[in-house]
Amino acid sequence: MSSSPLHYFPVTLPFLLVLIALFFGIVALTAARILRFASVRMGVSPSTMLMVLLLSLLFSYVNIPIAYLPERQVSTAAVVNYFGIDYVIPVVQGWPATVIAINVGGAVIPILLSVYLMVKNRLFGLSIAGIAIVAAVMHSIAQPVPGLGIAMPVFVPPLVTAVVALALSRPYAGPLAYISGSLGTLIGADLLNFNIIQGLGAPVASIGGAGTFDGIFLTGLIAVILAGLMTHRDARLHRSV
Repeated sequence: MSSSPLHYFPVTLPFLLVLIALFFGIVALTAARILRFASVRMGVSPSTMLMVLLLSLLFSYVNIPIAYLPERQVSTAAVVNYFGIDYVIPVVQGWPATVIAINVGGAVIPILLSVYLMVKNRLFGLSIAGIAIVAAVMHSIAQPVPGLGIAMPVFVPPLVTAVVALALSRPYAGPLAYISGSLGTLIGADLLNFNIIQGLGAPVASIGGAGTFDGIFLTGLIAVILAGLMTHRDARLHRSV
């Protein structure tokens, strides 16, 4: 039995392998104790953070349909290239509509972890400010791509998020980066562009999927690194006093 066209990795194999390599780079940081420092600021254990990142990567394959938008014409291109990244488009026949779906790895898991980090670290005000700033920037740069949906340059979300998080709170830059980057990207790029999705001819428009997943995943990696570096810096300053 063939798999459902709703379930597919949002990027092609070469780019998926790059994300996997970056994940294992974070695993290697555990040996360098950076991830242990990160867990102090993130509010989760190193093993939990690694598991969340791994699940985000693996479950980017799964899209949960939540709505249908009738389309006059639906694209059947297998791959769409945007800013040098090849995004996968499911090849379908006789598709009656554009399926609006939510990606488990790129939306469900980041939303749940963001809410947990917000409550755990009591970052309500700072989180709202960070989400609003990142969402505004992501909305301004997100582009409608025919056949794909909404996309943006892959390195913009993590870089913008890192600057915003450090500007708002250096001690809590890690969790703020994850919260602001994940929720800000989902809101600014996907949700605020919902009204233009119907005219793009995409068979599946996945919230947190192709077009935004890679940026959200990289934001998670940057958040861990920021948390580790900030905590390590604070520890060194404390010892030097």
